[in-house]
Amino acid sequence: MSVLILGLVVFLGVHSTRIFGEGWRTAMITRQGAGKWKGWYTLVSLVGFGLLVWGFGVARQQPVALWSPPSFMRHVAWLLTLIAFILLVATYIPRNAIKARLHHPMVLAVMFWAVAHLLANGNRANAVLFGSFLVWAALSFRAARARDRVARTLYPAGTASGTAITVVVGIAAWAAFAFWGHGLLIGVRPV
Repeated sequence: MSVLILGLVVFLGVHSTRIFGEGWRTAMITRQGAGKWKGWYTLVSLVGFGLLVWGFGVARQQPVALWSPPSFMRHVAWLLTLIAFILLVATYIPRNAIKARLHHPMVLAVMFWAVAHLLANGNRANAVLFGSFLVWAALSFRAARARDRVARTLYPAGTASGTAITVVVGIAAWAAFAFWGHGLLIGVRPV
């Protein structure tokens, strides 16, 4: 469990600089340059991600049950992860109404993903991993919305075609991951 926690601290820590240290982050980018900052950011992120994946894999081998979720929660989790995939895709497809309305769909996708996994899994490793991501995403979303208000950021209006493409690609990506990718990468087939 300690490797998982260390990985979470490193990974979410580096991803929290805009939440807790915007001024420090700006100063570092100014001092080092954007390229060097992105290089260090990427390196630290990869180390943290590797530690959390390794730590979660080790923790899953000796599960500690905290609660026993009812079986219908798997269906709720499928729906929530479907929404998460659509939100994730909305981050990248231009001129969709989802991003126009919500502004930061990626961190909302992380929230839906985390809640889905918390509802469907009742062991300690899952609670630590997905609970940490849920708290981080909530704080990140709040900080991003505050930055938008200060900067008076305007998001372009969405179009029907941009929104339709977002939803279709999100559903396709969810189906591919749910029916094939999750089992291949995670070792658990959710569907």
